[in-house]
Amino acid sequence: MLSWLPAPFLGAISSLLLILNTLFWVVPVYLLILLKLVTPKGRLRDAVSRGVAWSAQRWAFVNVLMTDTVMRVHWDIRMHAEVDPRRQYLVCANHQTWNDILVLVKAFGRRAPFFKFFLKQELIWVPILGLAWWGLDYPFMKRHTKEQIARNPALKGQDIETTRRACEAFRHQPALILNFLEGTRFTPIKHAKQQSPYRHLLKPKSGGFAFTLSALGEQLHSLLDVTIVYQDGAKGFWDFLCGRMGRVVVDIRQLEVPRELFLGSYENDPEFRARFHTWIAALWSDKDRLIGDIRAETRAA
Repeated sequence: MLSWLPAPFLGAISSLLLILNTLFWVVPVYLLILLKLVTPKGRLRDAVSRGVAWSAQRWAFVNVLMTDTVMRVHWDIRMHAEVDPRRQYLVCANHQTWNDILVLVKAFGRRAPFFKFFLKQELIWVPILGLAWWGLDYPFMKRHTKEQIARNPALKGQDIETTRRACEAFRHQPALILNFLEGTRFTPIKHAKQQSPYRHLLKPKSGGFAFTLSALGEQLHSLLDVTIVYQDGAKGFWDFLCGRMGRVVVDIRQLEVPRELFLGSYENDPEFRARFHTWIAALWSDKDRLIGDIRAETRAA
């Protein structure tokens, strides 16, 4: 453990280790992606996709192992769910920092399948990682402003179609399909600008979540509701590399999605959309209270 080092030195060492781990694992991941490119759709391609996910998961595990070896992060993982690496789960979590991804990998470990999550279109151009994300079947979403949609209403349906295609690719693979319902990282400025009714959360965005439920259907085993609380506040990636993350609480609860929420049309049925919003609002209110309880418990400790 190197947590005694001055923060900038620890940050430099952590960065170097992450780079070396990336360079090591990118080779098998890229080779499998090239194989996937020339493999026709079907069972064989699904098998190659599982191989890409297996390699990427080990890549992420080694990052977590290095974190535990080099830094002094105090983990408090509260698992109130039974998960199986052969099944499919929809995960909803609050979002505060890029470090949330590493926290989720640590929390689920090898007991669950690897994450699938939705990314902004621009991230496909990230060196090394962009192609890896494509090979993992991560859907790239192209966001449009309200003004762009008003000028061209056809743009409104593009994210729906992207979600549908992505879920088709997931259909025959084990997966933890991650959805940050807030749609962006929480900051006090965003919270105030939104006039969010929640103390610790931004307003949830239900559309993508509803489309994912509809596309995957009842093959989903269950919903995993994940709440992440950073005792010392959410930190940026450099602060994390410098060992300033402190204590992290991760609460994971297994919920059953009401059957009727798989069957309606979020886009075309106003009554269904209202029921869905009510269910999401209750879920988010429970999460907001839980965050408050965890913070109060942490202050009392």
